[in-house]
Amino acid sequence: MAQYKGRVQNAGRRQQTYTQGKNAYVQGTAVRKPDERIYAPREPKRQISNTARKNREKAYHMSFGYVLFLSCAVVAAGFILMSYIGLQSDLTNSIKNVSRLEKELNNLKLDNDEEYNRITSSIDMEEVKRIAIQELGMKYAEEGQIITFSGEGSDYVRQVADIPK
Repeated sequence: MAQYKGRVQNAGRRQQTYTQGKNAYVQGTAVRKPDERIYAPREPKRQISNTARKNREKAYHMSFGYVLFLSCAVVAAGFILMSYIGLQSDLTNSIKNVSRLEKELNNLKLDNDEEYNRITSSIDMEEVKRIAIQELGMKYAEEGQIITFSGEGSDYVRQVADIPK
């Protein structure tokens, strides 16, 4: 049974809309395009087996044990990630500290070398020789007083007995 929905005036022309069930049609000169969702052919629903339906229902529901397992996994992952970030921070701080200490070592070496060069350039070796010979009574070694030892590749020589005179 057709049902009258209303009248609309469109540029002096009458337009009437009738509905019958889900279908609607317009009578008049300015007919709208039909709604494609209503008129599109529908595919019939596939029938699924009871076991497949039960499996799908089980998949939608999570048991308490599964939720507890997932919660523990998230907490463990969070703890591991926080530990990893802490270790990365410690490593970065250590690298910065090593860099600072290396810079300080290089500055100290440079200062030490400069001081050594200043001291060695200020020493007059002739004055040291004069003081050693005249004031302290030192003299040059004579023949037979010099004994040579072989180091045999070692950095030092061990004295196990007195040096003969």
